[in-house]
Amino acid sequence: MDILSVLLAFFPVIAIFFLLLVYRVAADVAGYLGWLVAAAVSVLYFQTPVSVVLTASAAGIVASLPVALVMAASITQITLMQETGAVDRVVALMKTIAPGQQTVQIMIINVGFGILLTSLGAVTVSILPPIMIALGYSTFAAILLPAIGYDALCTYALLGIPAVVFAQFVGKPVDEVGMYFARYMPVISTCIALGMLQLTGGTAMVKKGLVPALIAGLTAGGIAILMAQVGLVTITGIAAGLGVIIALVLYVKLTGKQLQDRGLLNEKDIAAEARLSLPRALSPWILLTVFSVILNTPSLPFFNITFKQYAMPLEIIPGNPEKLRLLWQAYTWVLICTFLALPIMRATGEQVVRGLRTSAKRAGRPIMSASVFFAIAYVMNHSGKGLDWKLVDPMNNMVNVMAGASAFAFGTFYAAMAPFLGLLGGFISGSESSSIAMLTKLHLSTSEKIGAIGPVVAAGSAIGGGLASVISPAKLQNAASSIDKIREASTAIRPAFVVSMLITSVCAAMTMYWAY
Repeated sequence: MDILSVLLAFFPVIAIFFLLLVYRVAADVAGYLGWLVAAAVSVLYFQTPVSVVLTASAAGIVASLPVALVMAASITQITLMQETGAVDRVVALMKTIAPGQQTVQIMIINVGFGILLTSLGAVTVSILPPIMIALGYSTFAAILLPAIGYDALCTYALLGIPAVVFAQFVGKPVDEVGMYFARYMPVISTCIALGMLQLTGGTAMVKKGLVPALIAGLTAGGIAILMAQVGLVTITGIAAGLGVIIALVLYVKLTGKQLQDRGLLNEKDIAAEARLSLPRALSPWILLTVFSVILNTPSLPFFNITFKQYAMPLEIIPGNPEKLRLLWQAYTWVLICTFLALPIMRATGEQVVRGLRTSAKRAGRPIMSASVFFAIAYVMNHSGKGLDWKLVDPMNNMVNVMAGASAFAFGTFYAAMAPFLGLLGGFISGSESSSIAMLTKLHLSTSEKIGAIGPVVAAGSAIGGGLASVISPAKLQNAASSIDKIREASTAIRPAFVVSMLITSVCAAMTMYWAY
């Protein structure tokens, strides 16, 4: 392996980092330029036919649909909820909770609700920023906190899609791989809770909010372990999110502090209460919770039908079909539940039309951003393959060169490097699932060579891929777009990068310990 191969393999990632962090180019624009770099390197140096690059890009775009379309669905959902006054009603409730206890409020909204809603497919970076703005938080906090809060259980996002993808690549049922992820959760979730406080108010807020942060992190992690033990991996996020909210409410009650204060409501909040009851306002999420539980309960037939029987494979890359699973995907049910809830929320025709127009305007760039980063990941993953889609020389592949260089440089410490490779993969692809798809097979084979436990190393990498969500251009742009501050997305990357690196270091230490 020569130094030129390594530098060129890493060059698309370096270019994207440079564009985002130095020039502060918009995330989607950085993605387009990054794809051009990846394609050029793949064709000119790794000798990949142009048709393979284009086909791989198309496959990446199709693979991005669970993430890209759920962004569009969630933006549509939250926009329609804004139009009907449902968001104002939820904000009115949240304003009254834990008055004067900002640390508890941050945990309930961004960790509790963040985990819950992300598990249901209702992407928090679309839903929570408007609520945070309405509660008086800065634009910076409104963009960043929702992007980091749900990372506590990112592996269980979108009805456990990352865990499902991981299970497919390691060749084991999803219930069996649950514990590989779950045992990370108590520590990682707590680190994320503390990181949120540090970003919001520095060391002083960390000290002030230490107990709520520990409660949120340990509750989420403990429930993840419990759900893995009982075989309900795909609905872990639903249980954990609800558990965090309940635990923090109990904490407020047991400490004798005020749980609610209606005196904080203004005239707009009171009008929102009069316009819509809380059950009506929450109806899209209530319906989504019910359908998600029904679809993913092992004792019921619906998971087998929607996930397995109607997988709807679409073969773009020969021998490697992408399974669409339209009847199971989160975006399908987010939209179904949203439109089912419209009469419950008393939506008028004018509100629906206006909401759909606003959604179309907001969703375009986040969708394209997510898609292009998936395309980059697939180009890198399939680089070096010929027209027959076979890789004759494993070291003529960009991903293999990147990981091979890391293995050569770190030897048995490769296990500690795996989470950072996952972080890198999650950053360039914008998705933990895509990071898993790119790197899992490589981690398994490399682990075999160095005597490490492959699934553990791969799981550590997956956790790193989840932590990349907080620095994912697609997700930060989505958050900024939901409050019409899309130009400010890049300002959140630098502080988010520091936090993600520190937490990934913790994950690396845990992976190193468990891998041998």
